[in-house]
This record gives sequence, structure tokens and C-alpha cells, in this order.
Amino acid sequence: MQKEQTQANENVVIGTIGAVYGIKGWVRINAYTENQEGIFDYSPWLIGHNGQWREIEVSQWRWHNKDLVARLADIQDREVAQQLTGLEIAVPAEQLPELADDEFYWRDLVGLRVVNKENYDMGTVNHLLPTVANDVLVVTANSNDGFGKRERLIPFIQSQYIVSVDKEAGRITVDWPADF
Repeated sequence: MQKEQTQANENVVIGTIGAVYGIKGWVRINAYTENQEGIFDYSPWLIGHNGQWREIEVSQWRWHNKDLVARLADIQDREVAQQLTGLEIAVPAEQLPELADDEFYWRDLVGLRVVNKENYDMGTVNHLLPTVANDVLVVTANSNDGFGKRERLIPFIQSQYIVSVDKEAGRITVDWPADF
């Protein structure tokens, strides 16, 4: 069963649909969840792009070598499945699990103002980068930055560089030099 949905304001993208797998409508799944299999804990999925979503159920899934593959409800041939390639997979934000006070979804950090312990306004969080060692805040500096910076990369290590995150105040305080 599929149902059209057009409001995207509270949907969170958790993956994408990859290439077709086989001839019976299976597709590869690119999961953005911490545990790849965790993408199948959410049901139903919303698939689409540019804020145009439709609801769809996963009827089966499995590992194939190192890839996840899935069969979506009512999709039974390769040509129909191929039309889904590249679409985003989302779920309503309220389906995401509650986090501990010291944990954050990346989407909650984007747009927050970043200031250091000396109260220097370093800019706003544009996005985060995953690295092998730790996640990194990519901070877009203010246009009148006193140190001529356009962007700052600040490791998101709470015990070392992140002093506090106050989502209500829209502010992250960091222990990071303004001229770095």
C-alpha cells in the first residue's frame, strides 16, 4: 500500500535506494543509520525527493555480500524498481528514538551558533563530517570574522572540545581558539 505525502518539514532522511538487484524488483539499500540493519526497524518508509514523499512498506530484506537488498511492497519487476533508484528513504522525526541528554542527532546541531569559551562568535554549524576518529563540525564563519576565516572545522569530542550544547538557546560552546 502506498500513500502520497507532501509535507517534508519533519521527515528525516535515513538512507537512499541504490541500484536494482536481480530481476524480481529487489533494490540495494544505502543506510545512513548507525547500524546499517537499523534502517529496517522503521516502518513504513517514505520514499521520494524534493519534499514529495510516498509511503511504502518493505516486504523482505537481506544481506547480499556486504550490501543490504530489499524488496518493497508491490514492486515485483526490475523496470519498476529501476524507477526508484536514487530516491531518498525518510521517516517522520517522531519515529526516531529518544536520545540521552549528552547525545544529539546531526540535524539538531545544524544551524546552531558556535561560540568559544572567550565568547567569540565563530559562526554557525553548516553540516557535520564523519571521520574515522570522530565527527567534525563544519562551521561557516561570520562574514565579518575578525580572523578572516570562511570556515572552521571543529572536532565534535564532548569531553575535549565541546563544552556544552544548548539546543533551546541555539548555541554550542567550544574550547577552540578563534584564530584556528
